[in-house]
Amino acid sequence: MRFARIATPEGLTFAVIDGEGDDHANLTAKAIKGTPYTEPEYTGKEFPLADVRLLAPTLPSKVVAIGRNYADHVQEVFQQSAEHLPPTLFLKPPTSVTGPGAPIRIPDFATKVEFEGELALIVGKPCKNVKAADWKSVIRGVTIVNDVSSRDLQFADGQWARAKGIDTFCPLGPWIETDLEKFELDNLPIKAHLTHDGVTETKQDSNSDQMIMGFGEILEFITASMTLLPGDVICTGSPAGTEAMTPGDTIAVEIPGIGVLENPVEQA
Repeated sequence: MRFARIATPEGLTFAVIDGEGDDHANLTAKAIKGTPYTEPEYTGKEFPLADVRLLAPTLPSKVVAIGRNYADHVQEVFQQSAEHLPPTLFLKPPTSVTGPGAPIRIPDFATKVEFEGELALIVGKPCKNVKAADWKSVIRGVTIVNDVSSRDLQFADGQWARAKGIDTFCPLGPWIETDLEKFELDNLPIKAHLTHDGVTETKQDSNSDQMIMGFGEILEFITASMTLLPGDVICTGSPAGTEAMTPGDTIAVEIPGIGVLENPVEQA
């Protein structure tokens, strides 16, 4: 099942996306009462997906991210090996979240802003002290995230809250895919395509099998410290291939079976 959050002429609502594939022309949004974290209760209202606007599919209390979880990305950004810089934990504020198609808006004080295409987990129930083997029991589904990062601020500040927490620096979507068994989660291709001056190039081309910490380890690591709530987002780390974006560009992150998360880049 796929859950989305949509804007319709009648207002905002969560919805179940009905249909196969990623072509919006072939999909229908069926509005539901409440949120995606319980059994859906349909309102009876349906909308062709092409006629509505997709929003970020969750309203998280927090976005919890694992940094330095791909060795090749550690080397390209920090110029050190993952043995010397192991995975670390950071937060992005909920105000950084934005939806598919919405612009990533770069303020003047961020001078080297890069995309980071990643697989994200969406929490389905309140949880604390989750054991690695039980991680699927607390996850509602998966989606795509772009962990936008201002490298200049990241290194100048020494901690990452400002560099990664700017408004619009967490595009999320296009929807939450709840059928975890349909994926080989430990072997998922992750790609990011940058369009600059009308030319599109694939910059990230990796696979979740390159993660240092696996999904279970991530859940156990995070929940040892903090309680996760329904709708919270867990970013599982970025592969190599990140590169600077500038106003006028478009970045599309693609994970087969989930879809494509595409956002234009603008000056704030």
